[in-house]
Amino acid sequence: MPKQPIEIRPIAGALGAEIFGVDLACEMSDDIIKAIRHALLNHLVIFFRDQDIEPVHQIAFAKRFGNLIEYPLVKGLDGFPEIVPVVKLPHERANFGGLWHSDTTYLDLPPMGTILAARELPPYGGNTLFANMYMAYETLSEGMRSMLNGMVGISSSAKSRVSKTRENLMKTSSKVSDSIELIAEHPVVRTHPETRRKLLYVNFGHTVRFKNMTEAESAPLLNFLYAHQTQPEFTCCFRWLPGSIAFWDNRCTQHNPVNDYHGFKRVMHRVTIAGERPA
Repeated sequence: MPKQPIEIRPIAGALGAEIFGVDLACEMSDDIIKAIRHALLNHLVIFFRDQDIEPVHQIAFAKRFGNLIEYPLVKGLDGFPEIVPVVKLPHERANFGGLWHSDTTYLDLPPMGTILAARELPPYGGNTLFANMYMAYETLSEGMRSMLNGMVGISSSAKSRVSKTRENLMKTSSKVSDSIELIAEHPVVRTHPETRRKLLYVNFGHTVRFKNMTEAESAPLLNFLYAHQTQPEFTCCFRWLPGSIAFWDNRCTQHNPVNDYHGFKRVMHRVTIAGERPA
C-alpha cells in the first residue's frame, strides 16, 4: 500500500481530525490536495497546527478547492477582499457568529467550505465547537426522517439573534445597509453532492421557518431539531493555538465559536469557498 502523503489524527468520535505533514505556505502537489480533500470528506472538519502563513498563502490554499466568494455583508481585507477579518475587541461583549450555525445559508448557493486562520488569540477560551449533520439526520426516527424529507426551510440574514453577533463588525466594515435582508429556500434534508449521504440542513443561526408555514407554526419542530442536532455526542471542540487553521465542510457541519474571553482581543481570518445549490 502506498504511503499516505499526510498524517491524519482524529480528535473525536463524531467528527474532526488534525492533519500533519503539510506546510500551507508552500506549493502542494495534487496528491496532497487530494488527500486533504479526502480527509475533509471523511472527518467533516480538519485542523492544521503551527502554520506560519500570510493572507496570500491562505488564498492560494483555498483556491485549490474551488472558487472563492466574498462575504456579502462585511468588507474583506484591503488587497484581499475574499478574507474577512473576524474580530472581537476587549471592550466588546458579542462575538461574530456566536451561536450554532452553518455559514450564510441565506444565500441561494451557500459556501462549500470555510477556512479560518488564527491571527491573534486570547490567553484562554475562544474554542470552536463543530457538529455532524449526518449524525443529526441518521439518528432521527424513521417517522421523523420521512416527514422532513421534502420539506423546505427558509433562511434569512436578518434573524435577530445572529444579527446581534454581527453588530460590532457591521459598524466599521459593513458592505450593505442594515435594512437589507437576504433570503433563500433550501431542503430541510440535503444530500451531500460528493458523499451522497443525507444530512439535516436547518440551523439556529439562519433558519426562520418552514415554507408555507408561519414562524409560530414552525417553531416547535425547529426548536426540537436545533436541540437534537447539537447533542454533545455529535460534536467536537477545537482549541485554538497560535498558527492554527480550521477547514470545515459547510455542507454537513455546523459550528459555534464560544464567547468566553471577555476583555481580550481575538482576530481570525476567514475565507469561504463557493458551493452549489443544495438538493
